[in-house]
Amino acid sequence: MRGTTDNAPGNTVGDLRNSRTSQPTYTTDGLLLPVPDADGLPFWEFAARGELRIQACADCHELRFPPRPCCPHCQSFDSEWRRMSGRGRIWSYVLPHPPLLPAYAELAPYNVILVSLADAPGIRLVGNLVAARDAPLNSVDPSRLRIGAPVKVVFAELTEDVVVPRWILEEA
Repeated sequence: MRGTTDNAPGNTVGDLRNSRTSQPTYTTDGLLLPVPDADGLPFWEFAARGELRIQACADCHELRFPPRPCCPHCQSFDSEWRRMSGRGRIWSYVLPHPPLLPAYAELAPYNVILVSLADAPGIRLVGNLVAARDAPLNSVDPSRLRIGAPVKVVFAELTEDVVVPRWILEEA
């Protein structure tokens, strides 16, 4: 399924461009970049402006993620993008283990977290817990990860054109 972070088949470290857009699919450090589809593009455009927005149905007002053309609740094709507070809680996490892509292996151990949004508990976003906006993926000691820990979004610029949401611990 093509989603908001789909990397087209055949794009390897030696082939750094998405065949559909001619955009790089890796950073110069070898980290994967999101490859937005038409439905998810607004999510990434808002992120580039430092806004966390989630797609909602313009008819029944239900939030949905990942973005898609049709509301799964009422089948409407009308949508809008609602601004979120950027706060949530760690719902789950994992510490990836090798074998990993070379750039990620160099950062291990690092975390991947699933965040349940405070203003939309049924919406969960995948990201990384970092010490600061531009900190590396391995900047938080894995022993600090806790299910239920409060987090808030920060936006990290991976390239001139790509900004991604990451998460920092929120002081209690």
